[in-house]
Amino acid sequence: METQKFSYDNNIVRAFLYATVVFGLVGFLLGLIAALMLFYPELPEFIFGTDDATIKSLQSGNLQGLINSQGAFGFGRIRMLHTSAVIFAFVCNGFFAGAYYSIQRLLKTRMFSDTLSWIHFWGWQLMIVAVVITFLMGINTSKEYAEHEWPIDILITVIWVIFGINMFGTIMRRRVRHLYVAIWFFIGTWVAIAMLHIFNNLEVPLSFTGWKSYSAYAGVKDALVQWWYGHNAVAFVLTTPILGLMYYFLPKAANRPVFSYKLSIIHFWSLIFVYIWAGPHHLQYTSIPGWAQALGTGFSIMLIAPSWGGMLNGLLTLRGAWDKVRENPVLKFFVVAITCYGMATFEGPLLATKTLNKIGHFTDWVIGHVHIGALGWNGFMTFGMIYYLLPIMWRTKLWSVKLANWHFWLGTLGIIFYAVPLYIAGFTQGLMWKQFNPDGTLVYKNWLDTVTAIIPYYQMRFVGGLLYIAGAILMVVNVVATVRQGSFQKEVPAEAPALGNVGKKRKEGEGYHLWLERTPLVMGILSFIAVAIGGLIEIVPTLAVKENVPTIAAVKPYSPLELEGRDLYIREGCNSCHSQMIRPFRDEVVRFNGKNGQYSKAGEFVYDRPFLWGSKRTGPDLHRQGGKNPSSWHYKHMLNPRVTSAGSIMPRYPWLIANDLDRSKMKAKVELMKNSFDVPYTQAQIDSADQWADNQAKLVVSQIYAEAPDVKKAYEDRKAAEGANFTPLEKKEIIALIAYLQRLGTDIKTTEIKTASTN
Repeated sequence: METQKFSYDNNIVRAFLYATVVFGLVGFLLGLIAALMLFYPELPEFIFGTDDATIKSLQSGNLQGLINSQGAFGFGRIRMLHTSAVIFAFVCNGFFAGAYYSIQRLLKTRMFSDTLSWIHFWGWQLMIVAVVITFLMGINTSKEYAEHEWPIDILITVIWVIFGINMFGTIMRRRVRHLYVAIWFFIGTWVAIAMLHIFNNLEVPLSFTGWKSYSAYAGVKDALVQWWYGHNAVAFVLTTPILGLMYYFLPKAANRPVFSYKLSIIHFWSLIFVYIWAGPHHLQYTSIPGWAQALGTGFSIMLIAPSWGGMLNGLLTLRGAWDKVRENPVLKFFVVAITCYGMATFEGPLLATKTLNKIGHFTDWVIGHVHIGALGWNGFMTFGMIYYLLPIMWRTKLWSVKLANWHFWLGTLGIIFYAVPLYIAGFTQGLMWKQFNPDGTLVYKNWLDTVTAIIPYYQMRFVGGLLYIAGAILMVVNVVATVRQGSFQKEVPAEAPALGNVGKKRKEGEGYHLWLERTPLVMGILSFIAVAIGGLIEIVPTLAVKENVPTIAAVKPYSPLELEGRDLYIREGCNSCHSQMIRPFRDEVVRFNGKNGQYSKAGEFVYDRPFLWGSKRTGPDLHRQGGKNPSSWHYKHMLNPRVTSAGSIMPRYPWLIANDLDRSKMKAKVELMKNSFDVPYTQAQIDSADQWADNQAKLVVSQIYAEAPDVKKAYEDRKAAEGANFTPLEKKEIIALIAYLQRLGTDIKTTEIKTASTN
């Protein structure tokens, strides 16, 4: 058979490798800043300036610098930028680097198109830069791991399709008949992410010349679709592609074959089938249908088996090679990574059970769990891959094995000091929230008691983050030094016999899966079916059947001013710290009762696009916030939370008070809700949107002035001083936000709830 000569493209691998290192450091730094702000919320004031004499500042003694920042460095925006940087910039770039390296060698061919490879690279980096800019500006959708607005969603889709064309084109021109297990995981990843990303990010733009859009789904339906996506972003961005890298790089580094071919088959198919069902476990005890919650729990428990099958397949691949682990930092990283994968995939199903979910959900326990996966599994697999590729691609020895070992130990200690304090903090929160006195009152009625109790654990978590990023900095030093001493080879000569044509039909005596491994189109179709079944069964009934979300007659659409206030709430990332979902627990109903001592009902969210149920309670739940505190309290709370709530770790939002509310698109927003989503606004209401907002703003301001004479006097003095340049309080962003907060949970009444089933 003819032997063909060709070359592997290392240039594209190098580009993604550099991007991984750079954005990894950026993502870790953003996480460290977010961790710092949870016990030092005055950080923005320290940097930009403050009028609080008790806080040291680098600037002069006023708030103008903080106001000028427009919240770009507020916790809500930094937090979402951190998660997006780690997932899309660090992990995805690492996956692409490993995929472009391994695909060529596993298939014995160059990538299908160098041009597509570079479009993929630069398009993905463009997307990351766009995310940074828009998130810092407050342009986001608020949806977990999918905060990007619609133009960026489209860009991600286009780049993902380009990557798919390049990958499948390469598979078609391969010189190896059977696809190795790593390729299976790459195919499954591509198919699942394409489906998840498109369906979760269906949204209607306010205009095609702006960034703002509204989710195609509302309330309960939006929550179900989002966590079908959100949990499976963990599955098919943070798990399956990294498993593909594990199946390639671990055997290479250990110089051992994969432990079990049969276990690889079971691992792949069971994982991609079962994983997709587990999303509703993020919504236990919420307003989604009970059957969906039960399915989420059941499949989450089943998920232990395939996950641990993969973990064991990885660790047992090292049989006979454990002596190498002592000396080889690459294998050290891989072993801890796979162990963390096993820990996270055992803990996740446990947290999905209702028994533990009612204690752990909304607490820092979940954050600790997530970071075992992110720092341990994703981070350490990526670090190990980088250390493996450096000597090969630059044809030299690693500059310092000792430095790599230091990175390993600093990273491992960082994970421990990060996760363990958060586990303790989570247990502490969950138990403090639920503790009652013998007379039936809450032991810790003041929410801040449960916050201040865990501050020491936040500080310990910060130390863990410092250790982890210190290790990453050592890696950067090692990378730079290795690159400088080595000689990079862009084109790697290779040769392999051409692949003969044996037909696509299954041969006599050929195992079914062996046949499947040489028919990638069939494998791709079956992978799609495997991941689509769960979505069809869990989501389609809820989307299609109106009766799954009973209507409540008293629930009315948001007023134009409230709609603007809700958009401001999203802009500032308030949902990062506040949930809006009171579960049917005695402690939550008592604690968050407001004026309506009830848990949250599905019918209350029918006009919420997107839903804002949140995933963590750093601050209290806000779903019954309306009327709980006076409007003047909200005004002063946003200006300086520590004035109204001593010990609060919430940052300040003075720009909301300084900024004029942009009403230029307010009427268009109401029209969009009416025309696209059939929200029952009348034409008269749409035509009078500005007058409606004016009247409501005047009411809110009159409440503030009546409750806080000092605020009224301050504005009267300002009016006298500024004259014609004075902008009344009614026109400020803070008033729209207060209008929204005062609306929350006020539609239903304690004495009577009319639903579709009881009318």
